[in-house]
Amino acid sequence: MSDVVGFFNERAQKLLELHLASGIRRYYFWFKGKLQGNHVALTQEGKELVNYALINAIAMRKILKKYDKIHYSKQGQAFKSQAQSMHIEILQSPWLCELMAFHINLRETKAKSKTKLAFFEGCSLAFNDGKPSLTCELFDSVKIDIDLTCSICLDTVFDPVALSCGHIFCYMCSCSAASVTIVDGLKSAQPRAKCPLCRQGRVYEGAVHLEELCILLSRNCHEYWEERLQTERSERVRQTKEHWESQCRAFMGV
Repeated sequence: MSDVVGFFNERAQKLLELHLASGIRRYYFWFKGKLQGNHVALTQEGKELVNYALINAIAMRKILKKYDKIHYSKQGQAFKSQAQSMHIEILQSPWLCELMAFHINLRETKAKSKTKLAFFEGCSLAFNDGKPSLTCELFDSVKIDIDLTCSICLDTVFDPVALSCGHIFCYMCSCSAASVTIVDGLKSAQPRAKCPLCRQGRVYEGAVHLEELCILLSRNCHEYWEERLQTERSERVRQTKEHWESQCRAFMGV
């Protein structure tokens, strides 16, 4: 079952890497024969990956629902625990969130250029009382809602990152929670650092920067994004300056 989640994450990561590639990297992928040259193939594969994730999540849910409660053996309980873990893991995968944002971004871009493509219509960005959320609905029985409010600053996530537990925060907020500077980054967080929501440890090293979601929110929350950009720019400059001053002092033995 772990192979299912691993395959989905790997394929989604490669697809989004192709979509976001630019300049020399884009030509590099083209020469390697990976870039199709148009958005049709990317859109279709993205749609299939979202369907793949949701269908497998449905399958796991049905297995758990019909699981024979008589099986209380260690092996049976281990299987049930593994199935529950996969059901949660694939729905909380940051790559599923990125694929949803990817579809909405392409749909909005092609709507402006009046290009007709067969988009995946099940994904949308919704606002409830000014708070954004990503919604994806494949069948009547499956609907995913991803809250895009940072639980640390209580604002719309800015420069969002997803921790390995699936929770999404602003990059600077997550750095603060992990007690690291933006210069050192989340990968330098101590293993004992925990997610502010679920209190799970070892979640920062595998954090994923949600670039497609970042593009989507910057387009749809333009005024907020510009205001937050100015605020965080000054904070980033301050932290960077302090970091290099401390490095210089350490080098000089002051």
